[in-house]
Amino acid sequence: MVIVIMGVSGVGKSTVGRLVARTLDWPFYEGDDFHSGANKAKMRDGIPLTDEDRWPWLAAIREQIEHVLAQEGHAIFTCSALKRAYRDRLRLDGVQFVHLKGDAGLIRDRVARRKGHFFDPKLLASQFEALEEPMRALVVDVAQPPEAIANEIVRELDLETGDAGRDANA
Repeated sequence: MVIVIMGVSGVGKSTVGRLVARTLDWPFYEGDDFHSGANKAKMRDGIPLTDEDRWPWLAAIREQIEHVLAQEGHAIFTCSALKRAYRDRLRLDGVQFVHLKGDAGLIRDRVARRKGHFFDPKLLASQFEALEEPMRALVVDVAQPPEAIANEIVRELDLETGDAGRDANA
């Protein structure tokens, strides 16, 4: 099984993804690591990515998901996956989407407080505009602490827990 934790920037995909991976003792793949340098530069400069910018990024994530599933493995991936077409690109047998969802004001405050991330907070509005709510995903409210979110994901997906996770991109 592969879990793709999705949502707009600032919802806590990476924090929650790492917690779930550690709980389940599954590898963790940070979606931002699959972006090209050009994509990161655009976002740093406050320029929204286009679909053309995103297709190679999604292809790289899908390739890694296919590799994990081909090995009959498990993993946690983060990916904004804002549009249905993006999720369809990643949707394979064995992939479960988890949508981290929250109030725009709360998420805006989180993004504004974030330090050292390439994402320009001015882009958050464009992410909310692009978001097409998933119809086939576990939806979890991000107003609760990250540990509670991670525990809810593990509980709702009825997954077994392990001792320690592995960050596949470390």
